[in-house]
Amino acid sequence: MSNDHQAITSTDIKQGTDEQHHDFVTMTIEDQLFGIPVLQVQDVLGPQHINDVPLAPKEVAGSLNLRGRIVTAIDVRTRLGLPPRPDDDAGMSVVVEHGSDLYSLIIDSVGEVLSLPASAFESNPSTLDDVWRDVTDGIYQLEDKLMIKLNIDRLLNFDNAQNE
Repeated sequence: MSNDHQAITSTDIKQGTDEQHHDFVTMTIEDQLFGIPVLQVQDVLGPQHINDVPLAPKEVAGSLNLRGRIVTAIDVRTRLGLPPRPDDDAGMSVVVEHGSDLYSLIIDSVGEVLSLPASAFESNPSTLDDVWRDVTDGIYQLEDKLMIKLNIDRLLNFDNAQNE
């Protein structure tokens, strides 16, 4: 039986098989589920005080101090071309390392850690928005939704974002 386009069921997640699995921290942005490989996540933070950075690209929400280290805060909604978060929703942050710098990805909410079978990974559908396709690697079809795998290197590459 072919595995093509089959949804991952709850029994496929974290199942103790010999098949290779990939672990993701899941997050929600505008009701869409995204995943980042666990090993790329440095920290998960609640709402933070963010200082403005003059003349920064529009995706840069500002900077914050994380245990004495200056961290650039990126508004992932803006980077993905989505409407701004409501004023009464401060969101959450997932801290990732890119090069030697830390970045705080401002998102709507953080979910659980999922261990997904490598065989269930699919390339981006051709109907995916160009901006999203540029910053993602592909998708996992879960039981009741799609999880889009973010590519942190491309998400934080603002050279491409400036040309949009």
